[in-house]
Amino acid sequence: MSSLIAASQTEETQRFADRIRLRALRMVAPHGFGYLGQALSCAETVAALYRTAYRPSQDLLVCSPGHYIVAVFAAAVETGQLDEARLATYGHDDSTLEAIGTERSPAVDLTCGSLGTGLSGAIGFALSNRLRGDEEARVFALLSDGELEEGQVWEAALFAGHHRLDRLLVVLDANDSQVDGPVSSITTIEPIADKWASFGWHVADVDGHDPAALEAAIAAAMLDARPSIVVARTSTRQGLDVLPPDADGHFIKLPADLVEAATAELEARLA
Repeated sequence: MSSLIAASQTEETQRFADRIRLRALRMVAPHGFGYLGQALSCAETVAALYRTAYRPSQDLLVCSPGHYIVAVFAAAVETGQLDEARLATYGHDDSTLEAIGTERSPAVDLTCGSLGTGLSGAIGFALSNRLRGDEEARVFALLSDGELEEGQVWEAALFAGHHRLDRLLVVLDANDSQVDGPVSSITTIEPIADKWASFGWHVADVDGHDPAALEAAIAAAMLDARPSIVVARTSTRQGLDVLPPDADGHFIKLPADLVEAATAELEARLA
């Protein structure tokens, strides 16, 4: 019976992820281009985090790469933090749902314009909670692998490991994609897991499109007495077979016919 329950939970996490993809598609489509690839790559990671660990009324959430906010907005509908109708304002003038997150962004406690700064903010939250004696709240931070090119990330990781900030969990979307091309072609950041472990972190390195693996990694991280990171290996094409081979994962162009085909694919999977 427990295996059936686990399978059902994993299936719902996958459906949550595809709802993130569909909402993100609808948010980006009116503009004809945008940060859809980020939602495609981190959908399962965000879904697993929301379903297994993150409590919006009690915990703190940091979205370090501001353009990933599209996935957070999409997921926030599931928890009642955002009305789904508001998603239609994404990226439009005067909307608080901006295409790149800012200090006005709802449904998140911190999002950053300058890449590489979110972990420092998350550590500030975690240290503040400790100093105030708050032993219940957790801090979750979404990072991207391109940010690992920034020295500030490693300084922050060293600090968190030294202070054993065990209420801090990072989920890293390792999709090997950034505006200039594949991260691996620009800067060698591997071995990612070994580097974080050497700084005193609990580390899991998993398939970021496998809900069961993500859920198990997050659950294990919650029990460790160190800061934790889940390195989620992902693709900016995941979940949309209709994307053309030359689609730029960082900033996808969406002509009307592709929007129609992508919508049909996702709606069919969720039917």
